[in-house]
Amino acid sequence: MATQHAAEEKTELPLDDDFMTATVVKEPPHPNQAPTEQPNQPIVQQPDDNTRAVLDQRLEKTQANFGQKMKQLFSFKKKIDEELFEDLEATLLMADVGANATMEIMEQVRKSLKRRNLSDADAVLEALREQLTELARQVEAPLIIDTTKKPYVILVVGVNGVGKTTTIAKLARRYKAEGHNVMLAAGDTFRAAAVEQLKTWGEREDIAVMAQKTGTDSASVIFDAMTSAKARSMDVLIADTAGRLHTQSNLMQELAKITRVIKKNDETAPHETLIVIDGGTGQNAISQVRAFNEANKLTGLVITKLDGTPKGGVLFNLANEFGIPVRYIGVGERSSDLKPYRAEDFVSAILD
Repeated sequence: MATQHAAEEKTELPLDDDFMTATVVKEPPHPNQAPTEQPNQPIVQQPDDNTRAVLDQRLEKTQANFGQKMKQLFSFKKKIDEELFEDLEATLLMADVGANATMEIMEQVRKSLKRRNLSDADAVLEALREQLTELARQVEAPLIIDTTKKPYVILVVGVNGVGKTTTIAKLARRYKAEGHNVMLAAGDTFRAAAVEQLKTWGEREDIAVMAQKTGTDSASVIFDAMTSAKARSMDVLIADTAGRLHTQSNLMQELAKITRVIKKNDETAPHETLIVIDGGTGQNAISQVRAFNEANKLTGLVITKLDGTPKGGVLFNLANEFGIPVRYIGVGERSSDLKPYRAEDFVSAILD
């Protein structure tokens, strides 16, 4: 099974047109080297002006399964009746919105219609949009790098096969483009492929990667990376971890150990703990987030592979169940396809 997962994550992401030509760098700049930026200079996050247009294109599978079915449903129904609500509920469930979230959404839709004394089917669709947007907004909170923390430590966790290592590389590229000095810690020491993949990305993007041989204690790799990042005044350290099933209690305990070791270096770290979730996972996403959240308090979600599933409703399910901020969504293989999560853009892309 481990071999299968290694094959899944070993594939490198293709170069897209906007990749810069990188010089191979094994080590970050020496601390005596003149910095390119003043330590306290604010760094402005680069906007993704084309996010909505990209989502419209990349989420077409979910839109076809969800948005189009909604439109078909309401094209035949002109008045509100119980059958309409049942069909609407079934459509939500089929899109992986989840039983609890679906019940909550439907209850709020009914209340909204009753409160405004509306009785036509078009009003139902509008009320549904409002409720989905409201739920989606509850987890809209962009990840802001605190430049007073040096390094700002981001711990990335998740099961095998969700695109964790490639997500780390995409994040590193994004933060570097924003002006941050970034270092990566190859903490997935169980798989040589993961270490090599991260090193390849680092060389391509001119980003330092701290790695040790396969089998080295993951916590010690990350601890050493933090020490190096501090000495070199790095802004951001993103630490990879070994993919593990949420049912493997011994490995989940090891994840908790990593956090304890990190805190020995900096008691305020990790400053962000991200879990990467495959958008096509369905209800299993709930058990994954619950288990990882119990082992290590999660502060953010990255939902990947949303372009490859017709069931993008898992985001609403997670929002309703946990309320953990969704930091980014992945809608393609290119580095630029990791997008900051924006609730209105997401809802519009799957409904319109």
